[in-house]
Amino acid sequence: MIPTADEYFRKIHQTLALLDANNIRIFRSMKKHGPRNLQLIARDTGIPYPTVFARVSRLEKGGGIFHAWVNPNHAKIGLSRALVLVNPTPGKDLLAREALKIPGYWIRIIRSMGECNGYYSIHAVPTGNTREFEQYLEQFVPLGLASNVRVYWMDEQNSTISNFDYYDPEKGKWRFEWNDWLSTLSDDSTRHGKVAPPENRSSAIASFDKKDLIILKELNKDARIKLADFARMFKITLPAAKYRFDRIKEKGLISEYVIDLVPYSPVISDMYEVRLDFKTESQMLAKRTILNKMPFILHHSLIRGINSITTRVYLPRGEMNNLITLLSTLVRRGVLNNYTSLWLDPMTTTSQTFSYEYWQDGKGWQYDNRDYNEQLQNMLSTPEKALKDLVAFQPMSIETML
Repeated sequence: MIPTADEYFRKIHQTLALLDANNIRIFRSMKKHGPRNLQLIARDTGIPYPTVFARVSRLEKGGGIFHAWVNPNHAKIGLSRALVLVNPTPGKDLLAREALKIPGYWIRIIRSMGECNGYYSIHAVPTGNTREFEQYLEQFVPLGLASNVRVYWMDEQNSTISNFDYYDPEKGKWRFEWNDWLSTLSDDSTRHGKVAPPENRSSAIASFDKKDLIILKELNKDARIKLADFARMFKITLPAAKYRFDRIKEKGLISEYVIDLVPYSPVISDMYEVRLDFKTESQMLAKRTILNKMPFILHHSLIRGINSITTRVYLPRGEMNNLITLLSTLVRRGVLNNYTSLWLDPMTTTSQTFSYEYWQDGKGWQYDNRDYNEQLQNMLSTPEKALKDLVAFQPMSIETML
């Protein structure tokens, strides 16, 4: 049932009202210590434990304003992250989307507009099969599925929470200090950062088994899942479940805890993927620290092989022109070589966890390009059959109704 405009705005007011001073302290502590140990968060924030527990419970029921989950360390489990941009051939957009799913190692697919009018997708592919994955995608153009396909290999994602230093919880308002950000990013003293040593991906892989991956998969869905749930899942004791969980942390299989927040009203905000191209690696590393402090940056990843960062931006629509002005000025001042932006439609997001089901203990990750190519050819030979249940229009949005 589609909500009325009054119901919709009332819900937004209720969720944004949860961004009060105490909840902000809880969010920051969760990002620092993880969202699982509420006793530790209570000590860190000085808020009584019963209050922390009640507030977190309310947040989790707050209509999507808050969600905590784990990002796996993909390199540690033998996977490499890829960002794929596909411009489908007119009329073939649904086929192109389904073709992206065939290898199975996809994580997120979103319809995009801008530099890529088609699909933005994230994949976590077995590191030993990255070239085969590229070869699979390279078929899209000669097969008529797409006019252009690009693949960027990325380091692990680095997430942040909105910088509440720019938020007034009493007024419920954010400040966007574009002139200050421009000055800081243009400052010559932040032109260079320490260059990290190259990652040794072969030695980075940890020891793990299928049960470890299943636990990691569940944490990927909900970082606050209880250890008792793992005990029931594997029919083991609670101490054994805790041992498993602790070992996963010790092995470094958890890259980060992600604290997803909705800092601005979705009615007036948009989501973008913005790529920033720098002249040097040291300059890129210096500037990303500043980017993480901006309240509209949700996360970023370094792109391998080029001096570029891809960032997820969530921004009130009225501020987008200011962001473009900022980036354009940084190009003129020589801080950036270039930038590109994609508008992402969150209503079209299709997502799943990393493809733990393709791991076999003793054999490793299962990847078979011949099978994927055969599936692709079968789909293209009977496109109408393949698309039979895929053509669907979204329900009317609240913006359309107003």
